[in-house]
Amino acid sequence: MISKNKKQPLEVDLDQSHVVIQRRYEALGAVNDLLIAVWFLIGSFFFLKETLVLDGTWLFILGSAQLLIKPIIKLTSLVHVKRVYKSSCKQQ
Repeated sequence: MISKNKKQPLEVDLDQSHVVIQRRYEALGAVNDLLIAVWFLIGSFFFLKETLVLDGTWLFILGSAQLLIKPIIKLTSLVHVKRVYKSSCKQQ
């Protein structure tokens, strides 16, 4: 017999749609991370030559702006999966 005080893990079956959605957002996040690394790496090399410092600064600004995109991708993913969950619960 299971005690009422112990919490049981919640098991929810969302088909495979939640997995597909989550993997797409993970791929988007990975591409974003890759681009951030590219902008900062190229920007760093641009700082080695005086004539490219301004361009390097803009690449740093671009990379920094993309750092703001990371949490937006994560939050959008969470909202999207929650909507799929709610929709799945209504159909059952």
